[in-house]
Amino acid sequence: MLTVKTFTFNDFAENTYIISDESGECIIIDPGCGHPSEQSMLAKYIEEKSLRPVHLINTHCHIDHVLGNKFVSETWQLPLSAHKKESPVLASSPAVALMYQIPYDPSPEISVFLEEGDVVYFGNSEFHVLFTPGHSPASISLINQEAKILIAGDVLFAGSIGRTDLPGGNFETLTRVIRSKFFTLPDEITVYPGHGETTTIGVEKRTNPFF
Repeated sequence: MLTVKTFTFNDFAENTYIISDESGECIIIDPGCGHPSEQSMLAKYIEEKSLRPVHLINTHCHIDHVLGNKFVSETWQLPLSAHKKESPVLASSPAVALMYQIPYDPSPEISVFLEEGDVVYFGNSEFHVLFTPGHSPASISLINQEAKILIAGDVLFAGSIGRTDLPGGNFETLTRVIRSKFFTLPDEITVYPGHGETTTIGVEKRTNPFF
């Protein structure tokens, strides 16, 4: 059985996810914990639950999703996993942090490349990788159909979609991806977005104003 723990971190109200199963192994997705107090919250949860992080994953590499990469990578000795075409986005993070005037400890480079069809294994569980660009050049999402969990990054939100006015964004690509890869999933799949509350595929198919 999978447990999804959500932390909402940083000034962008970004959702960081820790997903674990009965084995005690877990994966950390999009650590936005840039402040020491946020890092302590994340570490405290892992310690209290006796979890063993085995993967650090970025769905995409916009600044709000990578602020805690260095902390997580160094604390648990984890390489960074993401799509290889997000590397230029990650490389721009120091300049973006300067523009927003937020502290930034440089992230490690992506060293584990995830692509469509790859499988992320941990404990007794697995997530399948979907290639879901449009909000960013090479965003990925993670799906476990048995547990009815979709980690969507900034692709699809409750009642909205990811913005497409940032470098590498494309509205037509994003909406096509949502229709072809998300809206073909069962209605009962729970969507865990990069910002805001959870939703379901069925609710978004019926009510999302962009469709």
